[in-house]
Amino acid sequence: MSSVEAVGRNNLSEYTTLRLGGPARRVVVAETTDELVAQVRKLDEEGEPVLLVGGGSNLVVGDAGFDGTVVRIATTGWSDDFRTVAAGQDWDAYVAATVAAGLGGLECLSGIPGCAGATPIQNVGAYGCETSQVLESVEVYDRRAGEVRTLTADDLGFAYRTSVLKGTDSGVVLSVRFRLSDDGLSAPVRYAELARTLGVEIGDRVPAGQAREAVLSLRRGKGMVLDPDDRDTWSAGSFFTNPIVADADVAAVLDRIADVVGPEVAVPRYPADGGVKLSAAWLIERAGFAKGHTGPGGRVSLSTKHTLALTNRGDATTDDLLALAREVRDGVRERFGVELRPEPLLVNCAL
Repeated sequence: MSSVEAVGRNNLSEYTTLRLGGPARRVVVAETTDELVAQVRKLDEEGEPVLLVGGGSNLVVGDAGFDGTVVRIATTGWSDDFRTVAAGQDWDAYVAATVAAGLGGLECLSGIPGCAGATPIQNVGAYGCETSQVLESVEVYDRRAGEVRTLTADDLGFAYRTSVLKGTDSGVVLSVRFRLSDDGLSAPVRYAELARTLGVEIGDRVPAGQAREAVLSLRRGKGMVLDPDDRDTWSAGSFFTNPIVADADVAAVLDRIADVVGPEVAVPRYPADGGVKLSAAWLIERAGFAKGHTGPGGRVSLSTKHTLALTNRGDATTDDLLALAREVRDGVRERFGVELRPEPLLVNCAL
């Protein structure tokens, strides 16, 4: 059965990439899928509040912590054909293994911290690839029905950085199955920055390993590959999602932006369902927040490499981080009339 973490290891700062968060009443570790299901079922029967934690790369936990039991998902491994992976498996190690096996499809998601089980929850994406494009199915434990179910990609209601699994803990992801190509080539390159780095055209395919190395290089340059010695990586990755402006509001928003930055400045924008997607990082910078902009006491700051990451400089609190997040969010809203929304899950805290 699941093991209980040693006393003194219940502070959630030890389980998040931000290294922030107060104590939990108890932390248990599930190392197999059967343990995970049994532990969650038992806690539900006892009426105990449960917080599921994998890699902790998308969590902001309040300084008061969590008044309940944390279940740390530590299941690992993948199937012989590499296409099905356990929820607790370190994501980048799995991506590296698929590439080494001559399989393509996940290479543009290289270097993303956290565990495999998180990828369908928030439709993880980067460099022109989203989980929704390569996912086949997800095995989940349905806490309400008390049974294990398989959901297809169509069942998950994917949209930009979200799915039906996000914002609810009723379904515990147990494993994820992906559609991968076996020709050793990447998916068609869709992201302009990656295409330039690779020296190819949009839509071209390259060896998956070549695409992976290019993505890792780009991410390292932005402080988006975990490194304990680099405080720019003490973050939850991109703190804000790129805002989507409804079609009816696009003209007014672009006019307002032009009034601030000048009509000659090109505003990065991309097609999106029901509107236009703007670049959160671009808006943050034009609202006056430069790389390295500090928050309370210098204990938190925007990354020195990428304005979309909010970082813990070593002795911060969650309140410090949220104060900086509010400053950035409010500054963008006041200057451009665009609302930025957080990407991480906020636990016992709020903006």
